[in-house]
Amino acid sequence: MTEDFNPELLPQEFVKLYGGRVEDVQVYAGPARINIIGEHIDYNGGKVFPAAIDKYIYVAVRKRQDSKIIYNDLKFPGTYTFDITDDFKFAKENDYANYLNGILSIIKRRGYKFECGFEVLIVSNVPPAGGISSSSALECGFAYAVSELFNFGISRKDIALIGQQSEHEFMNVKCGIMDQYIIATAKVNTAEVLDCAKVEHEYVPLELGEYRFVVMNSKKKRQLADSKYNERRSQCEAGLAEIKAAVLPLTGTSITNTKDLPDLCSLTVEQFDSVKSVINDEVILKRVRHCVTENQRVLEAVEALKKSYLKKLGDLLRASHKSLKEDYEVTGLELDTLSDTANAQDGCIGARMTGAGFGGCAIALVHKDKVENFIDSVQKKYTEVVGHDAGFFACSTSDGVFRLK
Repeated sequence: MTEDFNPELLPQEFVKLYGGRVEDVQVYAGPARINIIGEHIDYNGGKVFPAAIDKYIYVAVRKRQDSKIIYNDLKFPGTYTFDITDDFKFAKENDYANYLNGILSIIKRRGYKFECGFEVLIVSNVPPAGGISSSSALECGFAYAVSELFNFGISRKDIALIGQQSEHEFMNVKCGIMDQYIIATAKVNTAEVLDCAKVEHEYVPLELGEYRFVVMNSKKKRQLADSKYNERRSQCEAGLAEIKAAVLPLTGTSITNTKDLPDLCSLTVEQFDSVKSVINDEVILKRVRHCVTENQRVLEAVEALKKSYLKKLGDLLRASHKSLKEDYEVTGLELDTLSDTANAQDGCIGARMTGAGFGGCAIALVHKDKVENFIDSVQKKYTEVVGHDAGFFACSTSDGVFRLK
């Protein structure tokens, strides 16, 4: 693994590039995240269980005297120049600048006024396209930086919603709210159980005792917009429409008829079993089954952590991966190899893919004394099977977006 950039050096690098004084530069951090459990249900009204982790994208900013906006990245060559008066549009040649322009377009549309332009220098310690949400870390870190720089006072919840709106309308990725929400609102030493339908959360102490989460990066790149992500979302919508159209009675919750179902994750496992016969397409049935059972696994995982039942949590991680492999079909050779190999190791009580899948990362819950041997063993097997190495790091929790002192 390459050594992380020291963010304390970023103001000096900023001044080397743009001139001026170090003390005028403000630096903000957007953390990456892992989702402990609850995959592909944030856009189906489900509950998810993410935590922010101590890998960051750093955004250094300073106001200009004119209306120009200038973006640079320490690790990626090329300068992108715009004007704050621009009507921002997505353009492939603008690369990462699209994420920033998307945020600006939404902030401007919400009525916030920029009195001048600004300069930006970015550096990331988050593995790109690794499934731990580098794009959302960039979006929320940048949105928070702009809000603070111009004293807009945008709330953390609205930072998350602006990030999601930008993805939907500017980047054309119909993502759920989870990634942006945890990155904006996280607290250190906790995870959040987030109700994606109500956009409400509860902090749950993340006390793992002798265990640590190890992030395993498959190093297989995937772009959400170019993947099967939107297809999966459409399949879930089709399944919900079929169930609603059947107009069947439901028991056990306040929703008494399928026609009133707001989303798939409002179904309990028992209710799903009673109505699943109306779904004729086997693929659609599998997608719906994953959503319903994964939502139940989240509820059980939250209770397991509250009671420090780590073995139960590990079992739920394994069950989640199995469902993502067989019912949602978003894993693939790389993630299956990481997860299966991890689950076979001494000291690992559970592993699964995390994020959108189609490449990206998996996570494993590993005893702290076994982490080094775990990484060596999984790396060896992964290279044998896949033909290239994976990336590994143990992680701790983090606060949501913040300014560096």
